[in-house]
Parts: sequence; C-alpha cells; structure tokens
Amino acid sequence: MVAVKAHQAKAFLTSPDRRFAAFLIYGTDAGLIHERAQNLARDVAGRESPPGEILHVDETDLESNAERLALELRTVPMFGGRKIVLAASGRRVTSAVLKPLVDGALEGVLIVEAGNLKPDDAMRALFEKSDRAAAIACYSDEAPELEAVVREVVHGAGLTIGSEARDILVARLGADRALSRRELEKLVLYCAGKTEIAAGDIEAIVGDASELALERIFLAAASGDAVRAVAELGRAVAAGESPQAIVAATQRHFQRLHRVRAAMDQGRPLEDALRQLRPPLYFKHKDAFAAQCRAWTSERLAEALRAISATLKASRLSSALEEALAERLVMGLAELAARARSTLRS
Repeated sequence: MVAVKAHQAKAFLTSPDRRFAAFLIYGTDAGLIHERAQNLARDVAGRESPPGEILHVDETDLESNAERLALELRTVPMFGGRKIVLAASGRRVTSAVLKPLVDGALEGVLIVEAGNLKPDDAMRALFEKSDRAAAIACYSDEAPELEAVVREVVHGAGLTIGSEARDILVARLGADRALSRRELEKLVLYCAGKTEIAAGDIEAIVGDASELALERIFLAAASGDAVRAVAELGRAVAAGESPQAIVAATQRHFQRLHRVRAAMDQGRPLEDALRQLRPPLYFKHKDAFAAQCRAWTSERLAEALRAISATLKASRLSSALEEALAERLVMGLAELAARARSTLRS
C-alpha cells in the first residue's frame, strides 16, 4: 500500500521506486499535478536504455479506440525502452477501466492525472492498495514551496530578489503552480536588464489592480449572488483577464474559507482564525468573508474545491471553452452558497 502524502510528494518523485508501474497524481493544484506528471514521465523515460517513449492518451483517442490504453501499456516496444503513457481521469479513464491494468503485468508505465479525490474514492483506493502502484497527493503550494519556485525562476534568469520583495511576491502567488510560473516568467521578462527585482517591479506587473476585479467575482459567488458573479466575470474577461486566472483566484479564496472554517470546527473563535490568515484579509472584505465562513460548512467547501479543481483541469485541456467553464463554475458556486445560507437561516 503506497499512499504518498502531499509533504512527501517532492521527495518521493525525486527517485521513484522502479517496481512501480502505475502512478496516480491527484489533488487541488491542477498546474502542480500536470508539472509533476510531466517531470515524472521524463525521469522514467530517461532511466531507460534506450530512452523510453512518452505517449499522451486522451479522451479523444479512447473515443475511437477504447483499448488504446491497454494496448500501449501491454505492448513490448520493438527497439527497447518502455512506453510511458500519460492520461487524465475522466469519462473513459475510470477506476473500472484502469483496474485490470494496475492489477496486472504492464510492459509500460502508466501516469494518471486526477482532480481532488476523497479518501474513499475508487480511483484513489485502486492505486493506494496495489503493490505496484502509488497514489501521490498534490495540494496548493504553501509559502516554503512557493519560495523554492521563486528562487528557481528568479535565479535561473540571473536575477536576485530581496526578502521584502520576495514576501510580497509569494503573497501574490499560490493556488495553481502553472499560473504561478507564468506570473514569475512575466516578472523576470519585465526585469530584463536589471540585476535585482524590487518591490516596485512586483507591484507593477504581478497581480496588479485586476486583482480587485477578481475579488468581486469570487466574493459574489461565495455569497450566493450568481447574477453579479457572472456579470463581473464577463467584465473581467472583456478587460483581458484570463478565465484560468479567475478560477485560480477563486480557488485561493475558497481554500482560505476552508482553512478558517476548519479552525472554527475545532473550537477556535472566528476572529482568532481570521487573524491567522496570511496574507491578512483586506479590511473592506473582512465582514463579507466572515459571513461566508459562518454560512459555509467544511463539507460544502470541500465540494466547492473539488468543482474548482475540476474546472481548472478542464480549462487547461480545452482552452477554447475556458470562459464557459469559468461561468458555469461561478454559477454553481453561487448556487451552493445560496443553499448554505438557506440552511443557516433554517
């Protein structure tokens, strides 16, 4: 039984045991899940002699050939080197489909990306209970992980960054590793020709005034105001904001709600839990945030986070639909919020 917890994931993936033929990478951070799946595939391929072949099998491939996944994983390559097959959980990549592969003998290596899975989810249980598979949890970066990513990108660009500027930068990154990297790449491009990144550079290019527009979207959704949430979403997209960035910002908001609600469930007063938030709440939003913490239960927040994670993953795979996916998400969250408020009143 191999269940790798989030804080163990990085060390585990640095040198995965060769006896594993199947990996499930799941959690709330779609960007980090995708990044780790790609890195794992390259690492496994590079250890083969000759190097292994990396293949991506998606839902479209399986629509036309339902046996494609099994065929690739059970075929011995003509010229040596194992096949490393990447797939994403979905309508045609389910625990029932994968069970004979994970439980059987594979010539290749299977790597599956999935969203946030409950402990009793069939997919997660399948990988955790197999002797030749591993389930690896990936959740949103905390400050130490974000600082490591900042160092990697900033130093890789030949730049330095002071502690004050680094703290400001880390506070503006977060819920999705891919989006965090894009913000960092934008920042180092902006600072080309300089030697050090200053706080002013971050204020100018990372999470600027558009952040207020994003806050209006997720505050409305989490308060149950679907009409306002959709209207604010439309304005933000029309102004050039990325729907994926909007969904990632919404995820950060709901993660903070979940953190405070969990503390309340453990008996901590709401005010104490709010004071522990880093970065601290914007004072104008404190009352609305506190009201949401009272209205939402931990169970409903977990449901919301699963929906957000699924939307991030779907929008990354289908960028042409990302605006429609984001709109459907905020409407769904507003409906959940309305139910939460109705339960609270009753």
